[in-house]
Amino acid sequence: MYPEVTALIPFSVLDLSPVVVGATPADALRNTLDLAQHAERWGFHRYWLAEHHNMVGIASAATAVVLAHVAAGTRSIRVGSGGIMLPNHAPLVIAEQFGTLESLHPGRIDLGLGRAPGTDMGTARALRRDMLDSADRFPLDVQELQALLAPVRPGQAIQAVPGGGLEIPIWLLGSSLFSAQLAAAMGLPFAFASHFAPDYLMQALQIYREQFRPSKQLDRPYAMVAAGVVAADTDEEARYLFTSLQQQFTNLRRGTPGKIQPPIPDMAAYWQPGESLGVNRALACSAVGSRETVKARLLELIEQTGADELILTANIYEHAKRLRSFEILADIHAELSGRSLSW
Repeated sequence: MYPEVTALIPFSVLDLSPVVVGATPADALRNTLDLAQHAERWGFHRYWLAEHHNMVGIASAATAVVLAHVAAGTRSIRVGSGGIMLPNHAPLVIAEQFGTLESLHPGRIDLGLGRAPGTDMGTARALRRDMLDSADRFPLDVQELQALLAPVRPGQAIQAVPGGGLEIPIWLLGSSLFSAQLAAAMGLPFAFASHFAPDYLMQALQIYREQFRPSKQLDRPYAMVAAGVVAADTDEEARYLFTSLQQQFTNLRRGTPGKIQPPIPDMAAYWQPGESLGVNRALACSAVGSRETVKARLLELIEQTGADELILTANIYEHAKRLRSFEILADIHAELSGRSLSW
């Protein structure tokens, strides 16, 4: 292990604003703000929300609106998108939205970008209308967005107001090699979605680091690795709570996505033959267990990947248990950093 390295690695939060069975999106959004306020007190570095559409178990579809809600309810934690699915939007609209966020909360806003639709293809068509080249234009759209956030040039005909000159930090997100290559070529920080698609994690990080070209925004590679975490007071409790996420992924693969289900005592009775293999592979970058179990797994992940930062997500049915999971994570980070906590 590398304690002198891990002490310097920030822990951040990825919130999917989960809607659980028996609750509404309004409940989920209240819980999101509550978790963000706790995360700020506990010393997490940033708090990101992700764009998804037509998913009854996720309440963060209007991502910029939710980010405004979170930023207004906190004071210091960085707030951003993990991510905005840029092919769904005109770059000018995103420049204006995030320019507004940065103007309201200066120095706290991150703009993470992805090129997936964040939904099924039917919904993607409803969002984009024109599907012919929206994803293929992603590199050009990123460049256009950068130009709109750069200092306004003399005679510039189209400006983002607010947005121009704010130079909000842009991240590229991905679960394959494409975004790793693009982030390296553009000199941008890179976040890998290993919390649900870990297969290309190590290869993507290698490509990103080897091909990285310094830019105005970033002079060296900066890689953030995502992981699912379910931490509890015992290994047995954590494995029980984890069954909510296992059910969610099973249902998604069955084509029947829904709200977050309560945990169950035995997944073997829920899974069909062979389903567990695919779900366990998708969730391979997860840390599930007691404080010491989760600590060991996260140290292993940091050592394997050389991550500059971890961004952690926890889809847990009961909000109080979700808070407890992040509280345990904050305690682990405090220990690794040689700090003491006083909440």
